[in-house]
Amino acid sequence: MREARRIVVKVGSSSLTTAAGGLDADRVDALVDALAKHGGPGRKEVVLVSSGAIAAGLAPLGLRRRPKDLARQQAAASVGQGLLVARYTASFARYGIRVGQVLLTGDDTSRRAHHRNASRTLDKLLAMGALPIVNENDTVATDEIRFGDNDRLAALVAHLVRADLLVLLSDVDGVYDGDPSRPGTSRITEVRGPADLAGVEIGSAGKAGVGTGGMVTKVEAARIAAAAGIPVVLTSAVHAADALAGNDTGTYFHPTGRRSADRLLWLQHASTPQGALTLDDGAVHAVVEGRKSLLPAGIAGVEGDFAAGDPVELRDGRGHPVARGLVNFDAKEIPRLIGRSTRELARELGPAYEREVVHRDDLVLLEP
Repeated sequence: MREARRIVVKVGSSSLTTAAGGLDADRVDALVDALAKHGGPGRKEVVLVSSGAIAAGLAPLGLRRRPKDLARQQAAASVGQGLLVARYTASFARYGIRVGQVLLTGDDTSRRAHHRNASRTLDKLLAMGALPIVNENDTVATDEIRFGDNDRLAALVAHLVRADLLVLLSDVDGVYDGDPSRPGTSRITEVRGPADLAGVEIGSAGKAGVGTGGMVTKVEAARIAAAAGIPVVLTSAVHAADALAGNDTGTYFHPTGRRSADRLLWLQHASTPQGALTLDDGAVHAVVEGRKSLLPAGIAGVEGDFAAGDPVELRDGRGHPVARGLVNFDAKEIPRLIGRSTRELARELGPAYEREVVHRDDLVLLEP
């Protein structure tokens, strides 16, 4: 942790705002104090993934609580995002640190060209000495607004910027083996794999406040990052300085895997399938066991309205998802390809049809 040079820090709404909504200036300043102590020109590179736009917009709009309907959530985000970045800009300016705003949507995380652009922007901001502040673009997002309070987004951003460490800040100082408000529970200091959390009631170990995420989304984000080779510290916002200094705090998730290609991680964890292809038993075996591409001959059915390049779900005959991939044909083209060989299709339709429906390089397997 002490040797980490590039760190992604994620903070949730409940750590930045009052219970009634609206930014808590003292909390924001305390977080900035911790980040500025370790980050900035000539020191560690820090990317901040910050929730709080919707929560910050509640009080100015006269809303007493987080609205349930999407339109008012987006209105609150529109007002709150400006307030949030303005507050960060002023607070970091005390240390002479410039900040840059980066708003991402689902398309930016699932489409290869978009996330390459996001990667270049973040790299350039860091190279120029600015501290990127990343948030979901809640003003225009739809399903993405329920993305898990930016926890999963933080894990994906950590992979995107090739971070050495991900710090997830919560209102609880780590993962506990039960409800931390009850006597007799204890903090889990290290997680080396799923077995260390077996039987732990993760859902009871945290609260969301005015945000949408809880401990479940944070643990899932930690697992995503750890599986991509990135160590994770999950602790409370008041211990942010200790986490950045490499001190013993919170719960430490050891890396469990190696870094994979950017597009595959985003495809597995951030893409929204635009349709589905049903595979016959032979194709399921070839894709899952043989790690082969999906050919037209192995398709038994198609659902949805998608275009070439969109993510689609690959299902077995019982309807269970087994993989996800980027499809090479439009949905309307698939029916005439079903069950036919590529050689036959090339003779009848032309050489453009002598190819895979989903190439193995654009395909990820899903856990059962």
